Amino acid sequence: MSTEEFKKVEVQKELNTEMLVSKLMESFDDLDSCIGMTKEVLSSKSGVPQDVFSRIEQYSDIVIKQRELTEVLKDHIQRENWSEVSRHVKIINGLSTMIRDDAQSILSGARTMSEKVKNEFLA
Repeated sequence: MSTEEFKKVEVQKELNTEMLVSKLMESFDDLDSCIGMTKEVLSSKSGVPQDVFSRIEQYSDIVIKQRELTEVLKDHIQRENWSEVSRHVKIINGLSTMIRDDAQSILSGARTMSEKVKNEFLA
């Protein structure tokens, strides 16, 4: 491989890395936006337990951590440290899964509460 071809390959790897990191950061922006909207909607409702707000606030902290991990991930990709790339991807995905599962739990609890209130009202 000539020096020129090598440079092209390196530039392409850098572009791919930047694209991946950019996509991850965009998804974190979207998640931050959803978290903000959720806080706003729940703030307008009465009777929302304080621990729900605390849990949602923790989501923002988790997204900050995901952003930090993504910067480290970028470094591992550039160094071609694939075992660390794999580990960081799993951690980032695990944190997203944790947010999703907890949010579903909160929504499930809200539906259950709504049904109880509805049933008490109709009784």
